[in-house]
Amino acid sequence: MVLKVLKEVVREMAKLAVVVKVLPKDINVNLDELMSKIKEKLPEKYELKDYRKEPIAFGLQALLISVIMPENVEGGTEELEKIIAEVSGVGEVSVEYVSRIS
Repeated sequence: MVLKVLKEVVREMAKLAVVVKVLPKDINVNLDELMSKIKEKLPEKYELKDYRKEPIAFGLQALLISVIMPENVEGGTEELEKIIAEVSGVGEVSVEYVSRIS
């Protein structure tokens, strides 16, 4: 019984570090404003750690967003991707990296 409770506590404490690449709909989208919109939409369980702009080509830039999220979210990163994809100005969302942290 104790072991089962301990495993549950560890599972609740474990988190994932996720890096998401966000491409804007077009070159005219202001990435700082887009990042503000994404921050507003993220539920509390997703902790935004950092973001940076990454040049793609011909003046187009992407956002690389670092997020800490609970490991026990059903569907993994799917919900996070969906939330970001629904933000106005977002063209494409892809998960670049996932790692378990404790």
